[in-house]
Amino acid sequence: MNKTSRLARIALISAAYAVLTLAFPPLSYGPIQLRISEAMCILPFFMVDAVWGLTIGCFLANVIGVSFGMTLPWDVLIGTLATFIAAYMTSKIKIKWLLPLPAVVVNAIMVGVMLTYIILDGAESIPLWYNILTVFAGQAIVCYGLGFPLYAFM
Repeated sequence: MNKTSRLARIALISAAYAVLTLAFPPLSYGPIQLRISEAMCILPFFMVDAVWGLTIGCFLANVIGVSFGMTLPWDVLIGTLATFIAAYMTSKIKIKWLLPLPAVVVNAIMVGVMLTYIILDGAESIPLWYNILTVFAGQAIVCYGLGFPLYAFM
């Protein structure tokens, strides 16, 4: 595949992720999220270019989210890094039912820790386990509930 085709594929995946995130802002931002765009987390199984497409799409969605006051700058860094790590791990998985798992676990841990210690500044009223659990649940619902049908479609 030539360089132009790869760049176009990355750009399309990035745009789709960003648009799906921004199209549903109440679901996409905040401590309890159901980012519809996370259903695309299975794409690195099919094409390694999706690792960069998802990462750039997450970065764009978070930057735009910051500019509209829907998220904080830390989410640009930590959320994007979590997406990159999860997408890379997914590209290495060979067992179908495990495909959504990296996005669920990596985001639960990284975003849960970010919410607790950076955004909420370690507030004791919302414990770490609660933030990890809510992010885990939201990710699991979207990644398994929508990611598997997307896998079957592809």
